[in-house]
Amino acid sequence: MTPNRRNRGFTLIELMVAVVIVGILAAIAYPSYKTYVLKGHRSSAQAFLMDAAQRQQQYFLDNRTYAPDVATLFGTATAIPSEVSPYYQITVATTAGPPPTFLITATPQGTQVASSEPTMTIDQAGTKTPSTAW
Repeated sequence: MTPNRRNRGFTLIELMVAVVIVGILAAIAYPSYKTYVLKGHRSSAQAFLMDAAQRQQQYFLDNRTYAPDVATLFGTATAIPSEVSPYYQITVATTAGPPPTFLITATPQGTQVASSEPTMTIDQAGTKTPSTAW
């Protein structure tokens, strides 16, 4: 090895600069990713609520009453999809009337509660609350 030739490699300073840059990028990207994931869970719950409301209307046409629970509505005990059930608890409330009514509620649980996600509902008239979550 000649005395004028430097060893090739990274210095500790260069390595620390790279670590700091990666840390800054992660600090910016992680909150955005977390928000994206929460919105994805909320969107899945909204799609399920819309589907359940549509099925309630069809059930009403067939039976002249609304289905009392999700299992009756979907015809299976495990009707709530796996992308919804860990994050929202789905309940159905019905009244015989007159006029007959239903209210389907998605109550946040798990990580959705920690992020202050709202409880979402839809009724027989298609009214969705809270309007800010839809």
